[in-house]
Amino acid sequence: MKARRLGYAKAGSSQLNGMSEAQLTAFRLLIVPGGNYLTIGNRLTPGSTTNIHKAVQGGLNYLGICAGAILAGQVSSNSINLTAGVRFDFYAAVNRGVHKAAVAIAGVGTPTIEHYWEDGPQFTGWGAVVGKYPDGTPAIVEGTSGKGFVILSGVHPEAPANWRHGMKFTTPASVANDYAGTLIEAALNGTWLPHQ
Repeated sequence: MKARRLGYAKAGSSQLNGMSEAQLTAFRLLIVPGGNYLTIGNRLTPGSTTNIHKAVQGGLNYLGICAGAILAGQVSSNSINLTAGVRFDFYAAVNRGVHKAAVAIAGVGTPTIEHYWEDGPQFTGWGAVVGKYPDGTPAIVEGTSGKGFVILSGVHPEAPANWRHGMKFTTPASVANDYAGTLIEAALNGTWLPHQ
């Protein structure tokens, strides 16, 4: 955000829980980051997730990264459900016991970029595919939910270089971080990225 000179405000779960739908729609974009989706969902009140859902339906754009993307789907914890009930599974590496990795994401009409991945989802069943995991499942998707524009990413393009400790990457963190800026600007402006 700073590199792209975009103004922003931070809000934790307690601040979001205190915001009305009208207060949320005063913003153009809500970014929900990674972390533990169960913890994040449980810290938001049902009223808060309802307000976020309604704000997106009314035109607030949404960027969900990893846990923030899982919460945009239908989950057992308190979810935002911007996907009309579609539930997301984790990327298949989890089934092999892998929980952190450098993962090459093939974009549509863009060079493949290795991103930091940590227990992130895949998005089969929702949205237009912007990028795919090596197994072909959707890693980054975009679509609309009501009047809001939504981008969901199962990887962390924003991850700083120190998150990569002990892993081998061929793509510099700066390239992935620049792609994070691309996702943020597309979500902010409701601009469709090249997709399938």
